[in-house]
Amino acid sequence: MAPLSTQRRRRRRAAATGALAVVVAAFVLDACAIPPVGTLPSLRSPLEAPPTIAGRAPVHGALRAPGGPFLYDSAGRVVILHGVNAVYKHPPYELYPDPGKPWNFDASDASLMARLGFDVVRLGMTWRGLEPGTAPSNDPAICSRGAPGDPGQFDQGVLDRYLGHLAQTVNLLGRYHIYTILDMHQDVYNEAFDGEGAPNWAVCTNGLPNVDPPGRWSLNYGTAAAGAAFRHFWTNDVQGDLQGEFDRVWAAVAGYFRSNPWVLGYDPFNEPFSTSLVTVGDEHFDDQLTCFYTGRLYVTPPVKGGPSLPCPPQVPATGVVPTILGADPAHLVLYEPDVYGARGAPNFVGPMHFPRLVFNVHIYCGYRSPVTGNPTNLVACAAQDARSLATRAEDRLDLASPAQPSGPAWLVSEFGATSDPTLLRDFANHLDHHLVGWVYWAWKFYADPTGSAAESLVMADGRLRSTATELSRAYPEAVAGRPTLISSDPATGAFDLAYVANHASPAPTVVFLPTALHYPGGYCARATGARVVSAGGSRLLEVRNDPHAKDVTVSVVPGSCD
Repeated sequence: MAPLSTQRRRRRRAAATGALAVVVAAFVLDACAIPPVGTLPSLRSPLEAPPTIAGRAPVHGALRAPGGPFLYDSAGRVVILHGVNAVYKHPPYELYPDPGKPWNFDASDASLMARLGFDVVRLGMTWRGLEPGTAPSNDPAICSRGAPGDPGQFDQGVLDRYLGHLAQTVNLLGRYHIYTILDMHQDVYNEAFDGEGAPNWAVCTNGLPNVDPPGRWSLNYGTAAAGAAFRHFWTNDVQGDLQGEFDRVWAAVAGYFRSNPWVLGYDPFNEPFSTSLVTVGDEHFDDQLTCFYTGRLYVTPPVKGGPSLPCPPQVPATGVVPTILGADPAHLVLYEPDVYGARGAPNFVGPMHFPRLVFNVHIYCGYRSPVTGNPTNLVACAAQDARSLATRAEDRLDLASPAQPSGPAWLVSEFGATSDPTLLRDFANHLDHHLVGWVYWAWKFYADPTGSAAESLVMADGRLRSTATELSRAYPEAVAGRPTLISSDPATGAFDLAYVANHASPAPTVVFLPTALHYPGGYCARATGARVVSAGGSRLLEVRNDPHAKDVTVSVVPGSCD
C-alpha cells in the first residue's frame, strides 16, 4: 500500500481535475423560509447578562495556537468556539450600534447570540470601507504597469472613524463574552462585478468592459474584467501597489486592536479566488496566494506535489501575514485556503513558518437548488460536506512548521447558508466528530447582494428560524484536558464529552447548555473522573477534574437525576 502522504496526494490530484468546474460556484443561495418556532427568543426579548464562572467570562483573554488542532486559553484549556458570521456589504461596510439604520448592531443582537451559546462572531469589514480613496477605477496613475508606489488614496481620518465604529461592535460583543474575528470580506472583488470588497481605485481591468452575465451574481467570477482585476491584485504588477496598500491597511487594523482582549484574530482575505492564474487544478493560484500571505522573503515550498513557482517580482517582500503579526504580537491570524476548497478540492497552500496561525476553512456542498438553496440531494450533499471536512482535517497535518510542529489549529468559519435543518444537523454532528469549532453563515440578512434572506438565523422581524435549534446545542466551551469525544443531540438533549485530563490547568471544564431551548424541564449531569460543581440548572456546567484521574467523561440528559 502506498504511504499515507502519497495516497492523499493521489486523491487530491484526482480532485484537482474537477476544480475548474466550480469556478463560478455560488455558496449562498436563495432558500425557502421555514416557519419560526414560537418559543424561540427574538431580538425583542429582554436583554440578559451572560452567565459567569466566579464572576468572569468562562473563556477570556487572548487565545493561543501553539500547534495541533486546538486553540488554548491562558489556563491551558482547549477552547471550542461556536458562533455566527455578521457582515454588512453596503456602505458604510460595517455593523455598529446606530439605531434605525440597516447596519445597526446593538445589545439585543449580542444578548441573543449569548443566550444561544455563541461565543465568537466573524465580523465583516472591507478594504473599501477602510481605504475608500477618491480615484476612479482604471485610473492610469494607478493601473498602468510599472514599479509599485504609493497610490495616494490612504486617509488616516477616514480609517480612524471606520475603526472607531468597528471597535464599538467588538467591545459590545466582548461585554457578552463573545470573541470577534475581524474578517476582510470580499465577494467578486468589487461592486462593479455585483460583489463588494476592494475600493474602486483598486479595480484595474485593462479596459475590458464589465459584462454582467444574466442569472446568479456568482457568474461574474468568470468574466474577463473580474479576472483581470483579480490578476492585477495577486501579481501586484501595477503602479498602484495594490498588495502593498492592502497590507498597509491591515497593519493599521492590527495595530489598532492589538490590546483588545476580545479580538480572537484576523482573517486576511475572504475566499481567495482567481481563474486567470489557474493552470492545472489550482496549484498555480495557490503559489500566488502563498506569496500574498508570506511575501517574497518568507515563501515556502508548496505541498502535495504542486509546482514550485517564484513569487511575482513586485509582490511585497513581507506579506500580509507577517505584516499583521508584526503589528499585533498577541492575536491569531486565521488564513484561508483558496475558495475551491469549500467543496473539497485540493489545497496547495503550503506550511508557513509563523506562529499563531489558524487554518480557516469554509465548507459548502454543491448539491443545492439555485432557487431555494436547500439540498436537491440531501444524501449527496451531506456526503460531500463530510468528505470536504475530512480532507481539510488531513490538510491541517500537512501544514506543520517549526512554529507549529503539529500543524496549525483549525476552525470552520463558514458553512450552512441554508434553511434545511436536516443538513445543518448532519454537518454539525460531523463538526463535533472532528472536535472542531465553527462559525455559521449567517446571523442576519442585511440585504446581502451576494446572498439571500433565507440563509440567516434572524429574520427581518427579529425572530429566529427553527434552524437555530440545531445550532444552539450543548458543547464544551473550555476543556481542562485533551478532548477525545464530543457528541450533542439537540433532538434528545443528550450530550457526551470525553477527554484526557490536564492536571496542570487550574481552571474547570465548562460546558454550555441551552437550557431554555433543550432543557426546559431541567437536566441531569454526571461525570466520571471529575465532579460537577455548578448549581443545578445552570446554563454553564462547571466540572472539576479529580486529582488523579486520567480520563474524564461528562454526560447530560434532560430531566432530573432521580
